[in-house]
Amino acid sequence: MREPGGKRATRPGLLVLAVAPMVVLLVLPLAAVYLRLDFRTVLDKLAEPEILDALRLSLTTSICATFAVVMLGTPLAYLLATRGFVGRHLLEALVDLPMVLPPTVAGFALLMAFGRAGLAGGTLGALGIHLPFTTAAVVVAQAFMAAPFYVSAARAGFQGVDSRLLEAAATLGADERARFVRVMAPLAAPALAAGATMTFARALGEFGATITFAGNLPGATRTLPLAVYVALQSDLDAALVLSAMLLAVSFVLLLALRGALARPGWMGRDAAR
Repeated sequence: MREPGGKRATRPGLLVLAVAPMVVLLVLPLAAVYLRLDFRTVLDKLAEPEILDALRLSLTTSICATFAVVMLGTPLAYLLATRGFVGRHLLEALVDLPMVLPPTVAGFALLMAFGRAGLAGGTLGALGIHLPFTTAAVVVAQAFMAAPFYVSAARAGFQGVDSRLLEAAATLGADERARFVRVMAPLAAPALAAGATMTFARALGEFGATITFAGNLPGATRTLPLAVYVALQSDLDAALVLSAMLLAVSFVLLLALRGALARPGWMGRDAAR
């Protein structure tokens, strides 16, 4: 059987059989969490001080990390999107490195950089700043691991802006700053928002770098993923509740992001016409 154009049609049954193993691999572990969850204990567990502290800390640090990444990552993404220079590919590789770096290695590297005996530890210590095993260390670890998601999305958004619009703005007398504020940033805003959303989700789920660089101190550095790790050793119900919470938040964020990206004109194409 062939489709118009001479292409061989794929039988639906064969396609389902080919896709099913991967779908099962992805869905089964997630479904297992909710199937094992005792919904009668959810409210009780969520009311426990340790879980509330972990939830509050995770939301606070993830928001701070996302804000820091957006502030620091936007100029970098703009540079990578609009400039060609020697070492650009090396810089791009360094920006993306945390995505493939083992989180524990990332945490150890942060410790070697900002610890008391680290490269910047002496300077920070002289200023009265001690990062490791503090709440600020959680933010640094989350920002380090999540930054590539924002920079990559922002870079793609800036590169997607029609250069003719920027040229038109230049002919009207707009300098580079004005072109960025009035043309490029508004048109790339959906990509920036998508990157910020992914950054928040990645920061919320960060574990390895956090426990290595910031430790696992209740009320100070124990985020939700770390609370799950602790609960697994003594309280399975709490681990299930926390895991279900993280899964739900991550899924909702990704689903909302996918829905927004699929909306006509959301990526600014209509505005560019």
